[in-house]
Amino acid sequence: MRRGNQSSVSEFLLLGLPIRPQQQCVVFTLFLGVYLTTVLGNLLIILLIRLDCRLHTPMYFFLSHLAFTDVSFSSVTIPKMLMDMHTEYKFIPYAGCISQIYFFILFGCFDNFLLAVMAYDRYVAICQPLHYTTIMREELCISLVAGSWVFCCIHALLHTLLLVQLSFCADNTIPHFFCDLTVLLKLSCSDISLNELVIFTEGGTLFILPLSSILASYIRIGTTILRVPSTKRLFKAFSTCGSHLFVVSLYYGTLAFVYFFSSSWDSNNKDVIASVMYTVVTPMLNPFIYSLRNRDIKQALEIVVNRANFLK
Repeated sequence: MRRGNQSSVSEFLLLGLPIRPQQQCVVFTLFLGVYLTTVLGNLLIILLIRLDCRLHTPMYFFLSHLAFTDVSFSSVTIPKMLMDMHTEYKFIPYAGCISQIYFFILFGCFDNFLLAVMAYDRYVAICQPLHYTTIMREELCISLVAGSWVFCCIHALLHTLLLVQLSFCADNTIPHFFCDLTVLLKLSCSDISLNELVIFTEGGTLFILPLSSILASYIRIGTTILRVPSTKRLFKAFSTCGSHLFVVSLYYGTLAFVYFFSSSWDSNNKDVIASVMYTVVTPMLNPFIYSLRNRDIKQALEIVVNRANFLK
């Protein structure tokens, strides 16, 4: 680090989770177990979808990408956090910090877009069942996923390029367990008005559009069901949308609770709690949400287990 009126920071200090030293071993074991569960659970879903031809449908195509994103999203931050807790070396190089921010924004954005795409898929399945196969054809599914990746890559690259233009002062301490964009902006010595403007406009737009699409899809689904209400239609709609609706509620509900309904909490604790929910809890729960209530996934798992036993 070169000292003067302004310093060029070569590394940052991550303070990590706000826990006591005597709790560190327990927390390390807990988060390691959660991370392994996340990775193995989501990889199992991807494997089952690949192996079972009955799961080669648009819904499971999107689900496999969601599982991949969950593994990637967790892997951006949790391994570094676990290593910091184990080795007590909590520094991260400048280049590593910038890379972590890029991939965190990328996978977080794609998760957001993918939930909107999956909501549209459920809307077509319930509101236009006779045209489902013609609307949700393979080309459209690939285009929706590819388009989401392109938008999110540009989105992440834009914020990363704006960030690397900034200079950082002597204070290189990040009160977080990973490099968070908003925290780094607070550490900067430069004018961050452009960064804040882009976050508010471009970032806000890319957040609101998928959420609006999800709400619009479920409003249409609700109105379609209520036109001719019946127990059978309600049960079919819930079995079709239940898992996705639960994941959406968990994703956006956590955000609303932490940032809007917890004004008494410390602002740094809010950021840490929200990040733990997104990077640790939600990716771990998704495989259970989509498998425990999903008959197709259960049947595919039974087939794989029976094949493995047969080979033995």
